[in-house]
Amino acid sequence: MEIKAPTFPESIEDGTLAAWHRQPGEAVRRDEMLAEIETDKVVIEIVAPRDGALTEIVKAEGETVESDEVIARFEPGAVADAPPAASTGEPVGEPISAPAAVEVGISPAARKLAEEEGIDIATLNGSGRGGRITKADVSRAASMSAAVAPAPAPAVREIASAPESPADISPLSDRVERRVPMTRLRASIAQRLLEAQHNAAMLTTFNEVNMEPFMTLRARHRDAFERAHNGTRLGFMGFFVRVSVEALKRFPLVNACIDGDEIVYHGFYDIGVAVSTERGLVVPVLRDADTLSIAQIEEQIAGFGARARDNKLTIEEMTGGTFTISNGGVFGSLLSTPILNPPQTAILGMHKIEQRPVVEEGEIVARPMMYLALTYDHRLIDGQEAVRFLVTIKELLEDPARILLEI
Repeated sequence: MEIKAPTFPESIEDGTLAAWHRQPGEAVRRDEMLAEIETDKVVIEIVAPRDGALTEIVKAEGETVESDEVIARFEPGAVADAPPAASTGEPVGEPISAPAAVEVGISPAARKLAEEEGIDIATLNGSGRGGRITKADVSRAASMSAAVAPAPAPAVREIASAPESPADISPLSDRVERRVPMTRLRASIAQRLLEAQHNAAMLTTFNEVNMEPFMTLRARHRDAFERAHNGTRLGFMGFFVRVSVEALKRFPLVNACIDGDEIVYHGFYDIGVAVSTERGLVVPVLRDADTLSIAQIEEQIAGFGARARDNKLTIEEMTGGTFTISNGGVFGSLLSTPILNPPQTAILGMHKIEQRPVVEEGEIVARPMMYLALTYDHRLIDGQEAVRFLVTIKELLEDPARILLEI
């Protein structure tokens, strides 16, 4: 049987074969992972179609893979009858036993860190879903190892553990450098950011919002909300998505995009929610967010976060979107200028909530304040339109009853 790369959508031209988890001659069960293909958006896992063994690897690690291209050949059959590895004459059962325990259930980032730190992943117990070994597990093991063993000289440790060739390492004994290629995702992010800066007239407008009304509402109903929705947490992002959709309905130009000499008005609200992962920032999309309740929005966002950490997001979940929300506040950002996610023409930036003095009815009081930032494409959206859109979001957040009353 031929093992092929999946059919990529039009938005993805090709991918890179990131890693092989089985070698020719190694037995494998159905649905066990054979390889990972990294695209500009996601990492795609290639699994065994049946019980059997790989007979030939056509595409090596690091090679470019196109849609539906043959990457390997596979021989179906009982695992016990799998052919031996080409390099040895030993029975198949012996050489595969140790690798199976080592390779199954470890993220690519964790595997890379283990190689760099010299950690034997066979000795680790995974704390991730289904016992999957995470990067945090490897980091803890590396810290424990450093605590009980004398640390070698930096140059020796780096040179010995780095996967690159000696030519990539600085000859200075105490000033080590390593050169590694960008991942496809990081290269794609870099390219899209440059395109956004070169192809759009980006401006950012700011405002601040008093989060006390929402925080009071959330504290009052949080427990009842979780009971009513099977443990779903009432977070901030669900409410911001709901408020953004309401504002987009009132300012349809912010939900539109430019296509050549035409303006495309979207009659739907697909909201991208920026999620940070070990590999970089990804933006899964909430489809038809105007039809979702806050509980459904929170459930989908929680699912996006879990799948993003495990590299399980699909290409479909990452494609499209008419408007994006990014929350830099989770990292402590007080103020920033988010960059557009083309071809969208606006992005909302949330930030850290911080007690600040404000004047209310002539009195100075402390309130939990958040700065909001709206970056927009000035080619399509005028300044007054952007300011009014952001003020609408501020008003809806400070008086949530406006959503119910549609005022």
